[in-house]
Amino acid sequence: MEIKSYQTQAEEFVEHYLLADPFLPYTSVLAGTFLCKLVYDLTELFSSIHIKSYSALTKIKRIEWNNRGISTVHAIFISFMALYFVFFSDLFSDQRSLESLTVLRTSPLSNFGLGVSVGYFLADLGMIFWLYPSLGGSEYIFHHCLSGTAVAYSLFSGEAQLYTYMVLISEVTTPEINLRWYLDIAGLKRSKAYLINGVGIFIAWLTARILLFIYMFYHVYIHYDQVVEMHTFGYLLVFVVPIALSVMNLMWFGKIVKGLKKTLEKTL
Repeated sequence: MEIKSYQTQAEEFVEHYLLADPFLPYTSVLAGTFLCKLVYDLTELFSSIHIKSYSALTKIKRIEWNNRGISTVHAIFISFMALYFVFFSDLFSDQRSLESLTVLRTSPLSNFGLGVSVGYFLADLGMIFWLYPSLGGSEYIFHHCLSGTAVAYSLFSGEAQLYTYMVLISEVTTPEINLRWYLDIAGLKRSKAYLINGVGIFIAWLTARILLFIYMFYHVYIHYDQVVEMHTFGYLLVFVVPIALSVMNLMWFGKIVKGLKKTLEKTL
């Protein structure tokens, strides 16, 4: 009876405080940060036991290995969330346009997803600054600050969550990028897996970071009457962040194409 009483109290605390609408943005950010630490430790534990080459890496390479484990798990989580809200959920459907403006719609689940993502950006930025420039240079800091600010604003203001999730679909490319790094570290740069991975990155990048951004700009264009109803800062973010990220994506895409061409020339 006493154990059941504690369980009931815990459930009420979670339901009425941690998951209550006023607290959800903050608890989800904390959950995201905590999960980053958990994934880091689990990646380190698993790799030290099951990956023979892990122990031979330098300390900074082991930290980067674990850090990429975090970014991979976050990318898988937020990609599924983003794909669900953009293509499958009716939360942002135009058929519900009479209920409220599309750019102002939110839900507890959409808030939770964005909060976890903010927690990840904060944790990853902290590690980048801590070990700068080993985990990434100024372009990574710029990317994370820009993306993190946009996601945090969307979370706490409730504005443009649809467009935020459209941009977050681009995280679907992260696992492929990390796998390429793991294959390189494992000395498999000339393997068939490395070639297949390069082709996968090319296709995923073209789809999620080039074509999908074009679709997002088109969506903003046909819903511009709603976009102008947003606060000035949110309005600017809808244009500034995707444009800046698009420029970076195109620059990185050029490097991906060059890298893929070199790999194909060596293999074929």
